[in-house]
Amino acid sequence: MGKNKSSYQCEHCGIRLSKWAGQCPECQQWNCVVETVAEARQGARFGGYAGQLSNEIRDLSAVGQSFVERMAVGVGELDRVLGGGIVPGSVILLGGDPGIGKSTLLLQLVAAVAGQFSSLYITGEESLEQLGMRARRLGLSLDGIRCLTETSIEQILGHARKEKPRLMVVDSIQTVYTEALASVPGSIAQIRESAAALVRWAKENQCCVILVGHVTKEGVLAGPRVLEHMVDSVLYFESDAGSRFRVIRAIKNRFGAINELGMFAMTGKGLKEVRNPSAIFLSGHKDPVSGSVITVVREGTRPILLEVQALVDLSTLNNPRRVALGLEHNRLAMMLAVLHRQGGVALADHDVFINVVGGMRVSETGVDLPMLLALYSSFRDRPSGERMVCFGEVGLSGEIRPVHDGEQRLREAAGHGFTRALVPKANAPRRPIEGLTVVPLEHVSEALAQLD
Repeated sequence: MGKNKSSYQCEHCGIRLSKWAGQCPECQQWNCVVETVAEARQGARFGGYAGQLSNEIRDLSAVGQSFVERMAVGVGELDRVLGGGIVPGSVILLGGDPGIGKSTLLLQLVAAVAGQFSSLYITGEESLEQLGMRARRLGLSLDGIRCLTETSIEQILGHARKEKPRLMVVDSIQTVYTEALASVPGSIAQIRESAAALVRWAKENQCCVILVGHVTKEGVLAGPRVLEHMVDSVLYFESDAGSRFRVIRAIKNRFGAINELGMFAMTGKGLKEVRNPSAIFLSGHKDPVSGSVITVVREGTRPILLEVQALVDLSTLNNPRRVALGLEHNRLAMMLAVLHRQGGVALADHDVFINVVGGMRVSETGVDLPMLLALYSSFRDRPSGERMVCFGEVGLSGEIRPVHDGEQRLREAAGHGFTRALVPKANAPRRPIEGLTVVPLEHVSEALAQLD
């Protein structure tokens, strides 16, 4: 085995170069050539390999099934997002804006598992004294929390081989570097090579590794998206500006469902789990108000009640404003067109504002009907009715299409005291739900007639 040598590779086309260049000569892309490690290996070339093959080709039906036991971390909302707990040998990437609470959550996680199995918290951004101050402020027990301040990947893996943890947290991947590269920590090459070394170590030693990654100013997680392809799970920490509530969303999970949601509230004692997220997203008006409609969305395996608010006002501008917060702007434009064509309501000279209360972001099609009814309610100044909930997809011809898990959404609404539901006809339950009157709808005109 020869010593490691530095080379340069294009992130777009993969071509290798002998020196750095601002523009790739192959794909003509700019600022895409990064430094990487090229190991000088001895032995035959690929085409002339005559040695013994290390692995054999097998039929998948002949491979025995082995059961991998998950390790519950004791934080219920995090276990839910991960699919029931962490898997030995997996690598998890936790991303989010700086200061959102990633380090706080992981310090609470390490403290929660201290009595169950060995863990190691590695920080490259804080000293151990600062880490201890935070743990005491959060009221955590310091017994069994093994910590290390280190940024060299070679030193980190050396300590890990000696400590043999079952859970290791690296905070953050942007501060870690490998001595094989001359580039600064946080560069694309350093992040990729350091993460690759941690992934190999996790698979070989059956240790779950959690990497912390900050969202850069370009809006990407820890730099290149190649890092997200290297890990097993990618979790995003989200929060609305000024809100104390935090949402963890799984956008990739090889061992569970994606788009699962975990809810936390930031308090003086750290992050607290929110067992009933529907309660925090409902404003609870004393009297029915116009422009407010309650809906039920599906996030992973959990139905959540949300309030959609709309405000339609006569505009004094040549180009009326269209503002959507928490909803897709294109869906708002589509609902305005359907409302004009199928409902006879023209809003071309009105400002339209629509918002999801609580800072949630909704992308599913089941919010079409609530959005349309909220717009109509605000325009006509007619409340939607007390204790009413609705959901459904709206087509361009005005038809109301069904959404998945309709009956479970209705039962969630009934459990929160709602007595009336406007749903697509195909989502009407076969058996009556106690305390809930279900109104099946087929067309937008039928839905608008419920508010007249």
